[in-house]
Amino acid sequence: MQYYIISLIIIVLSMIPFFLMFERRRPQAREIVLIAVLVGITVLARSVFFMIPFFKPMLALVIISGIGMGYETGVLTGTLSAFMSNFIFGQGPWTPWQMFAMGMVGFLAGIIFSKKYTYEKYKYVVCIFGLIATVVIYGVIMDTASVLMYTGNITVSSFAAAYISGIPVNIIHALSTVLFLALLQKSMIKKLNRIKTKYQI
Repeated sequence: MQYYIISLIIIVLSMIPFFLMFERRRPQAREIVLIAVLVGITVLARSVFFMIPFFKPMLALVIISGIGMGYETGVLTGTLSAFMSNFIFGQGPWTPWQMFAMGMVGFLAGIIFSKKYTYEKYKYVVCIFGLIATVVIYGVIMDTASVLMYTGNITVSSFAAAYISGIPVNIIHALSTVLFLALLQKSMIKKLNRIKTKYQI
């Protein structure tokens, strides 16, 4: 139990700076509306594919948000989408972990790609990033969480078992992320760029 409590405290504290940074620069109302729309689309996308286990477009949309709007939007879209979608799929001790994991993926996507992205140059790189981020960041964080939440005896072998047993799930999730990035990144980032230019965001 103490591992779980400490983990939750760390996760919450790690997300606070991003929200404070976003709030400190006093974002325009139109930017907040756009983020709310991105979160809504991401939540809806998870709901549409509820019948296919682990095959979800959420991380692809979080990555696209980070690339198109910057790392702050990537973090907010990831964390808020995980939180809001769990009102449909069930809140629980896993929610902060999902928020943290998705937020980190959005953050890294924004940091790495947002200032230099062009579809022709980075379309395959973004897909590779999505594959790696889904397995190494989201997958490892959630597999670690499962050990801390559900295993009383925290040992190296329990972590190893969680990581190994999570490989099939992470592969399916990663392939879905790559597929949706391949299908959506060009059109969505183009639209986000148009919105930024039109409304001076």
